[in-house]
Amino acid sequence: MSQQTSRPESVPDTGPAAVTVFASARSWIESDAVDQCHQVAALDGMVSVAGMPDLHPGKGAPIGAAMTSTVLYPFLVGSDIGCGIAVFPVDLKRVVPEQLARRFPDLDVALDPERDADDPAWGVLDGGIPAGHLDGLGTVGRGNHFVELARISTVLDPGHTDRLGLAADDLVLIVHSGSRGLGERILREHTERYGAGPAADPADYLRRHDEAVRWGSLNRRLLAARVLHALGAGPAEPIVDECHNLVECRDGTYLHRKGAAPGDGRDVLIAGTRGTCSYLVAAHAGPRANFSVAHGAGRKMSRADALRRGRVKHTVEELRRTPVGSLVVCGDRQLLFEEAPTAYKRIEQVIADLVAHGLATPAATTVPVVTYKTADRGGPARAAGRRERPERRLGRGRW
Repeated sequence: MSQQTSRPESVPDTGPAAVTVFASARSWIESDAVDQCHQVAALDGMVSVAGMPDLHPGKGAPIGAAMTSTVLYPFLVGSDIGCGIAVFPVDLKRVVPEQLARRFPDLDVALDPERDADDPAWGVLDGGIPAGHLDGLGTVGRGNHFVELARISTVLDPGHTDRLGLAADDLVLIVHSGSRGLGERILREHTERYGAGPAADPADYLRRHDEAVRWGSLNRRLLAARVLHALGAGPAEPIVDECHNLVECRDGTYLHRKGAAPGDGRDVLIAGTRGTCSYLVAAHAGPRANFSVAHGAGRKMSRADALRRGRVKHTVEELRRTPVGSLVVCGDRQLLFEEAPTAYKRIEQVIADLVAHGLATPAATTVPVVTYKTADRGGPARAAGRRERPERRLGRGRW
C-alpha cells in the first residue's frame, strides 16, 4: 500500500488547476490518490479538482473526486456510468435475518422480457429500456455493489428524517449498482479511438452517457422490486436515488464525478461496510467542493491486499455473520475477503470530515440486517450460520 498522506486542512494546490482535498489529519488518504488528483489538474481545460474524504486511487483517475473542466474527459467518469445508491422504504412485520436471507432472489440471473414476462418487478418500468440494453438487467453486479436490507438505527436530525418519512427502527432497502456493461461499452468505444483524450463529440457522448445513467436508475428500481416482492413487502418508490459516476453540465463547464455524489441540496446515502453502519445525510456542498460529497467509506486496501491480509485475519464465517449481527449473502469467497470491512476506511471519519468542512448534515444511521453480494448456491442462511469443518481450515486456523 502506498504511504499515507495526512492533510490537516483543505489546502488548494498551486498547480495548473486548484486541487482541494476535504480531509483531516486523522483521515487515511493515500499519496497515490493525491498524485492522481494532481495529474488530473494538469489536463487541458481543467478548472478545479475536489477530493472527498473517501478519496483513493483508481484506474487512471482518482475515486472519490469531483473534477470541473471546460473539456469533457470520458475516462474521468470511468466505465460504470450511472452507478449510484438508492434507498427504498420497507414494510415488514417480522424480521429474522436467517429467514430473510433465504428469501432473497438470485440477483445474478438477469430478467428476460420474454422468459420473465410475468415477473412483478416489471411494474416499475415506465416506457422503454434505455438503449435497449438487456444484458444484466435486474442484476446487482460484483465488486462493491450490493443490495442490503437495513434498519434505521439512530436518528441524528429529526427534521430531515421526518421529511423523508423515516423513524428509528424503520426498515429500508439500499441498492448500490450501476449500468452493468452499458457504461463499459461506451467507455471502451471511446478509449479504443482516443485513449484518455477528450470526447471528440461531447454531444454524442453525453447522449449515450445519459442513457446509461437512466439505465442504472431503472436497474436499481428493478433490483428493489425483485427483492421486496421476494421478502413479501409491498412495492416502493425510492426516497433517495443519487448517481455518483456521471458528468453534469454546469455553468458552461463539465463536472465529472467519479465516486462522488451530488451534494447540492440532495439527500445522499453514504455507504459504510457490510459490518458497520451507513449514513443518510443532507448534502449542502458548494462550489469549492464542486457541489459534491463522498459516496462511501472508500477503500483503504487494494483488492489484492485485502485478499492476502484477510485470509490471515478472518474466517469465512466471521465475514458472513458480522459484528453487528447481520448476515452477508455471498457465494464468492474471494469477494468476501476483498470486500471485508477492514479493507475500507472508517465511515465515521469520512462523515466527520464532511461535517467539519460544512458539506453535509448527518440525518440518520442505518445498520445492516442482510447484505446481498452474490448468490450462495449452498443457501445463504445455512452458509452464514454453519460451523466451519476443521479439515477445511488452512494456516493459523484460517481459510
